[in-house]
Amino acid sequence: MTDRDGVLDAALVTAAAAFSSATLHEAASQVGALPAAIKPVATSMRLYGPACTVAGAPGDNLWLHRAMAQAKPGDVLVATVAGAYEFGYWGGIMTTAAIAGGLGGLVIDGCVRDGDELAASGFPVFARGRAIRGTAKVADAPGSINEPVVVGDVTVAPGDLVVGDADGVVVLARDSVGDVLAAARTRDKKEASIADALRQGRTTLDVYGWK
Repeated sequence: MTDRDGVLDAALVTAAAAFSSATLHEAASQVGALPAAIKPVATSMRLYGPACTVAGAPGDNLWLHRAMAQAKPGDVLVATVAGAYEFGYWGGIMTTAAIAGGLGGLVIDGCVRDGDELAASGFPVFARGRAIRGTAKVADAPGSINEPVVVGDVTVAPGDLVVGDADGVVVLARDSVGDVLAAARTRDKKEASIADALRQGRTTLDVYGWK
């Protein structure tokens, strides 16, 4: 494990909550979108916070337990499982522990179980799906905490901003967050103006200048 270098400004995290994942993705020049298969257990779930990255061994969730013990309040666990998706790496007990620790949520490039319990808890869990197969806890299984992980085509570094909603998850490099939020504000204002023009009868082709 390595410590995160620096801390994402809490004010930036709070400001990011005002925007959808899609808006932030567009404002970031269409980078940072995690695989579309990763969705919230319940569509009402939203998460935003700095990433605590976790790389676990296939079919083993001990590194996730270790990460929960070391993560800071508000952190979003971003976990990979070496491509072994067909296991339930997270469930009701881990959700209870994460809530008690004040964590901001879980994004896992793998599956979870106890889905109804997770949905009822309100703790934001974003996963590829549900799987009932249990996991091992091998003490010397390979893994890491707070080292960069790759999810889809996105490299997630510890401390990057993670934002998720019903549409999916976007990750913004920590040093880019201020600029992306400024671009998101500009984008929202522009889209509000476009929506007004459309309500007045103009077409999308006309408004955007398309042929």
